[in-house]
Amino acid sequence: MTDSQPSSGQYSQPADDPAAEGRVRAAVEGGLPSTIADLSRLVRIPSVSWSAFDPAHVRASADAVAGLLRDTGVFESVEVTQAPIDGEQLGQPAVLATRAARNGRPTVLLYAHHDVQPPGSDDDWNTPPFEPTVRGDRIYGRGAADDKAGVMAHVASVRALVEALGPDFDLGLAVFIEGEEEFGSRSFANFLHENRAALAADVIVVADSDNVDIDTPALTVSLRGNVTFRLTVSTLEHASHSGMYGGAAPDAMLALVKLLATLHDDRGEVAVDGFLSYDDAAEPPHLSEEQFREEAALLPGVTPIGSGPILSRMWSKPTITITGIDAPTVANASNTLLPSAAVRLSARVAPGQPAAEAYAAIERHLRAHAPFGAHVDISDVDTGEAFLVDTAGWAATEAKRAMTDAWGNEAAETGIGGSIPFIADLVREFPDAQILVTGVEDPDSRAHSPNESLHLGVFKRAILSEALLLARLDRREA
Repeated sequence: MTDSQPSSGQYSQPADDPAAEGRVRAAVEGGLPSTIADLSRLVRIPSVSWSAFDPAHVRASADAVAGLLRDTGVFESVEVTQAPIDGEQLGQPAVLATRAARNGRPTVLLYAHHDVQPPGSDDDWNTPPFEPTVRGDRIYGRGAADDKAGVMAHVASVRALVEALGPDFDLGLAVFIEGEEEFGSRSFANFLHENRAALAADVIVVADSDNVDIDTPALTVSLRGNVTFRLTVSTLEHASHSGMYGGAAPDAMLALVKLLATLHDDRGEVAVDGFLSYDDAAEPPHLSEEQFREEAALLPGVTPIGSGPILSRMWSKPTITITGIDAPTVANASNTLLPSAAVRLSARVAPGQPAAEAYAAIERHLRAHAPFGAHVDISDVDTGEAFLVDTAGWAATEAKRAMTDAWGNEAAETGIGGSIPFIADLVREFPDAQILVTGVEDPDSRAHSPNESLHLGVFKRAILSEALLLARLDRREA
């Protein structure tokens, strides 16, 4: 690309080059040990991007990723940079690497993120969260899957491309490794705007999703949006003796629990007027309740919630989850009526509904259903848009073909219950780019949870898929 606006021209599919693709396969296989070693070094850096954690670790992680990209020897520029969130506040360090396309070839933007979720309690991990540990065919550690494996999939695929084709290939490359995806991508839109010319591409590969299982690759074609905020319910000016005033004065916890109970019906489905399902979704593949119970780790006797096909509940319907609560611990509980209690509420928004519309519906519901005249305060609101992929473009066809060839099984088109809100920013900034959402995870990866892990076979096949895709796009002409 020589301009900041991606080309919208049509491309003809060139003939495959079996000899070159054989070299790509050999390069991925031969480079796998060093790729896993580099992944392990990244996992050892506790790059938690949340504000309560040391930002020096995120900077160290960005520097390490930048070093890996520089070492490929093919990028004209590699830098660690930050963009503003608002005013003078800067987001976490991101890595930006660029290489201009030559001879009319397309440009591909490779995205992943190097920051990670907090590890939680070490007691919940079988091995230390930031000490990568291989057991069987999996490597365990925070970020081993989400998303430092995505980072290394990009690095390894570029390495394989260089080894197979030499450093003078014509394909244009841009690499954007974000540093605050797990903290809401708050500087993302500004980063895109400030670096628009460097990031402009015909195809954008977002390596931050899931696969059907360890044997079946997936191209993610739908993602739910999200709404998160802090909800505080208050009923008293100060704590009061529960024996003296209990039974007449409503405590905040009672009011909060009653209010939260109104968010769902008896089946566990969201009961908020104006919170919509995605009614135009295609019938999802069948997932048995037995398989779902195993993958979701339901305890014996616990039943699934909602109605309809299980995958449609996770792909096409909204959810509301309480992910945290501020209240006295059981160990520190005293016999008092609580004046205030707060929760963190996380909602998933079905594709097709704007996140702001969903937030407005939840806010109306909470204020209308507050019991006993309790005071409701909502703060720290974040929203992210849902995403639907247009799979009619040539890039999706090429990606699925590469996946099928790398995995030996046909690639599936899947929805994901999670959210990647920044994709809406990519669509807005680069409306002509084709966006491919791929990933290195599988149902047992436990991203965000204790004992997060990466299946090494999936990792290898994901790298090979991307390397084959890049090699084939290097032969495309506008």
